[in-house]
Amino acid sequence: MTTYSVSPETTRDAVQAALGDKVKRISVALGEVTLWVAPSDYYAAALLLRDAPGCKFEQLIDLCGVDYSEYESAAEGGKRFCVVSHLLSVQLNQRLRLKVAVENDEMPIVASVTSVWNSANWFEREAFDLFGIVFDGHQDLRRILTDYGFIGHPMRKDFPTHGHVEMRYDEEQARVVYQPVTIELRENTPRVIREENYGGLQ
Repeated sequence: MTTYSVSPETTRDAVQAALGDKVKRISVALGEVTLWVAPSDYYAAALLLRDAPGCKFEQLIDLCGVDYSEYESAAEGGKRFCVVSHLLSVQLNQRLRLKVAVENDEMPIVASVTSVWNSANWFEREAFDLFGIVFDGHQDLRRILTDYGFIGHPMRKDFPTHGHVEMRYDEEQARVVYQPVTIELRENTPRVIREENYGGLQ
């Protein structure tokens, strides 16, 4: 197998040719290609990106969720949640960022790509756990970082920084127990040092 490198513009053109009208938006910035597709085209686009001759993105190296709730203008169509995948073609030595905006903010669901790239398995579980994004077709979609009794999704922008409950080991019951949060919220403002000779510097 011959490995060679192609320019981001060549990658963009090859992806555009392979996906056709499945491309909602595609751009090159800072030497990287970013592609947006619709949720309905997400799985089919993933297959084409893996198999099309000019693409050959045989590896998914990362997948994560994004909550755009504080800067909706950055998201496709003003949607709150987005799934971002980073793809690598070893054969063609090219990379691609694939983005799909999730349609329903209340119940975010998008197709699973575990049958396209099996490395998506734990990444999708993480996005489900931390953002509450459901991956339709995933064979084992359950929490992976938080425990089974955890309430909510901690990477959502509306999740309180102190959480909903705290857990501790109870000596009397000889087990871990959950209780309401006792942390007192406060805002720490760093002290600004204004000494002219701070640290011996002139």
